[in-house]
Amino acid sequence: MTRNFSIWPVVLILLLISAPIVIMYSYLALGTVTTTEPGDLLPSKLALDNWRFLFDTSTAAGNIWIATLNTFVFAASIMVIVLTVSATGGYAMSRLNLPFRRFVLSGIMVMHAFPSVTLIIGVFLVLQFTGLYDTMIGVILVKASLMLPFGIWIMKGFYDAVPWEIEMAGVQDGASRFTVWRRLILPQVRAGLVALGLFAFLDGWGEYVLPRILAPTNDFRVLSIVLELVGNPDRTNYDFDLFKTVGVFYTLPVLVIFVFFQHRLMDIFGGGTKG
Repeated sequence: MTRNFSIWPVVLILLLISAPIVIMYSYLALGTVTTTEPGDLLPSKLALDNWRFLFDTSTAAGNIWIATLNTFVFAASIMVIVLTVSATGGYAMSRLNLPFRRFVLSGIMVMHAFPSVTLIIGVFLVLQFTGLYDTMIGVILVKASLMLPFGIWIMKGFYDAVPWEIEMAGVQDGASRFTVWRRLILPQVRAGLVALGLFAFLDGWGEYVLPRILAPTNDFRVLSIVLELVGNPDRTNYDFDLFKTVGVFYTLPVLVIFVFFQHRLMDIFGGGTKG
């Protein structure tokens, strides 16, 4: 009983701190399905006019489903690349006696320390030289490469936690190194792969800077670009209700993923702690 009473002050403080944020987002979501008269605080009636952009391509949002498909392909491609390279690279960093191993690990951490904005000029020159500037493939490769240092380091920590005895038992039974990795080691780090995949997908889903700068004139438009176009107050047909509704639509997949996979997201902190 005493312990429960000691927790209540902390709970009340957290509720007071969170209340403005909860009220703000609740009012934002409510505003997408209601109308409010000028000067009123509370909505007056239900209305779904703000969601007409889902079926009407003449709005400032354009064809929202094409942008949604582009965003999904963009995020899913990043997730596949990051998982593939991190699963193999993390294993190599953890298990193989590579030359300059510590130097490579230090370099991986240094690469992850730089924000993507500071590398834009160099990335721009590389994409121009390779002919990938203003293409969807170029943006995907850049975003995935910026995510790889984090993924490799995290997966290395999960591989470090797997006992060597499991791997040695498979080798002694005649299995190849690749078979041991695929059938014995990968199942042991499944939690890390799922968490890393979710992080990579969400990171790609929310990306704005790279598609905006590295693919400015391409037809490849993701939802973050659509939201920026709709929310531009200099437009002659600026509609704040449409802007907040598109924002809620953009956020819904993230909320669904968090609700169903929040325990998986926390699994990522189980690795990446060993050097």
